[in-house]
Amino acid sequence: MKAKHQRLTLALLALGAVVVAGLLALSALKDQASFFYAPSDVKRDGLPLGRAVRLGGMVADGSVKRAADGVTVHFTVTDGAATTPVVFAGIVPNLFREKSGVVAEGQFQVDGRFVASNLLAKHDEKYMPPEMAGKMHETKTLAPDRGS
Repeated sequence: MKAKHQRLTLALLALGAVVVAGLLALSALKDQASFFYAPSDVKRDGLPLGRAVRLGGMVADGSVKRAADGVTVHFTVTDGAATTPVVFAGIVPNLFREKSGVVAEGQFQVDGRFVASNLLAKHDEKYMPPEMAGKMHETKTLAPDRGS
């Protein structure tokens, strides 16, 4: 076998190995991937039942209802075109409130509700932690005040 044919064979084997490795990686990640949906995507495409997904949008105004147990929260996520009811049992993030962005991780139920196992509250680009808000406008001098 000529050296030219050996190099071509090795290159084809290497390419085949890379393709097989990529396919194996994609098949392994398929079960772990969490897809992102907006309420209008769910309305248009139907409920993605039986798999973990993320639902994102804004918490609808006036939709947050806390259950008597103190940990279950019912609210509605909207993207302006459609809405989806959400149920979450747990401690909500500090930034979670009506008219605020939210990403809920969980699964859709047959009745159309989304049961969230985790909530991620989003903030706008002007957000500043409360600890920093007061310190932002403090002015400090290098020289001590001598009372002159």
